Amino acid sequence: MRLVVQVRLLPKPEEASALQRTLHACNAAANRASAAAYSTGKRSRNDLQREVYAELKADFGLSAQAAVRSVKKAVDAYTTLKANVRAGNLGPPGSKRRVRAESKPIAFRPDAAQPYDDRILSWQHDSRTVSIWTTAGRLKGLRYVGHPEQMALLVKYRKGESDLVHRNGKWLLVAVCEVPEPVVSEPRGWIGLDRGITNLATTSDGTNYQGRRLGRYRRWQARKRAELQARQTRSASRRAKRMARRETRHAAHANHRISKEIVAVAQRTGRGVAVEDLGGIRERARPSRDQRAALSSWPFHQLGEYLAYKCRRAGVAFLEVDASYTSQRCPRCGHTERGNRPTRDRFRCRRCGLAGPSDHVAGVNVRERARLAWGFVNSPALQET
Repeated sequence: MRLVVQVRLLPKPEEASALQRTLHACNAAANRASAAAYSTGKRSRNDLQREVYAELKADFGLSAQAAVRSVKKAVDAYTTLKANVRAGNLGPPGSKRRVRAESKPIAFRPDAAQPYDDRILSWQHDSRTVSIWTTAGRLKGLRYVGHPEQMALLVKYRKGESDLVHRNGKWLLVAVCEVPEPVVSEPRGWIGLDRGITNLATTSDGTNYQGRRLGRYRRWQARKRAELQARQTRSASRRAKRMARRETRHAAHANHRISKEIVAVAQRTGRGVAVEDLGGIRERARPSRDQRAALSSWPFHQLGEYLAYKCRRAGVAFLEVDASYTSQRCPRCGHTERGNRPTRDRFRCRRCGLAGPSDHVAGVNVRERARLAWGFVNSPALQET
């Protein structure tokens, strides 16, 4: 599996200046390649490289490999655009968003990340330094620091390109590590997980991860962003963007913490992790006006992705099951109706009288569906019948 490792570079002022000029030159070259791809229709790397390679080297002072990386960055951007159009992420044909994306060449910011391969970036793990190409020459002995766990991953599993990133005044290198996946062990049981807005996650064991603090934080951030947007100044807009990034990091941290704890319990007890398949829920749901913001900012997909990759890394079985009526079905007698859930928080079966928190009951139903689904998938006799 692929993991991303981020380390921080510690350049001297003159080295930082060289890195800054390099990013600007590479992104200007990528913009030139993007404009050529848009005007000529050449979207393959070889065709576009033949078109602009000599021009990029001569006009922007790039080395051969840096010019190749800039062309590849432009090609990858158009590949991503094409994939988004096919998937409908930019809306139907003729929509404003799609027209705006397809009516002009893709542009790169002056400080956009630049990919480096092993020909123009080498790592010296013993001294924790890198040798990196710049338009001012090669910088050798440039120190980097990072978390000990990520440094260990970097030494053992780094493979392929690394990205040079300038973010909030900091210089970073983002590297891809190919980590071997352990064999998934046969689960002795399952931890069913119900995801929600009021309660971010509730397990079939009864563990509840409430979302009240995150909800309050999001509402406070929304009020502050509204105040900044009302000012209609450039400084207010920049601050609003910084606040949005901070909110995103806050929600990601909460999801990381929750998923890490759940996977640790599953690994310790020899069980698998099962979640509801909530794909397309935003299209199916019809929330009221007051609920739209909460539903659109609900980070359930991110939590599912974190659970999936942490399970893969730990060798824990992971399964998505049908989400239909998990909070309305009685796990004891199987009776299902809307009346079983008289309020958002409470469940009471109208046939057998089983009662409890609705999210806990949903987690138990997810657990049982995972047990049946895993047994079917791993039983050839059942599959044949």
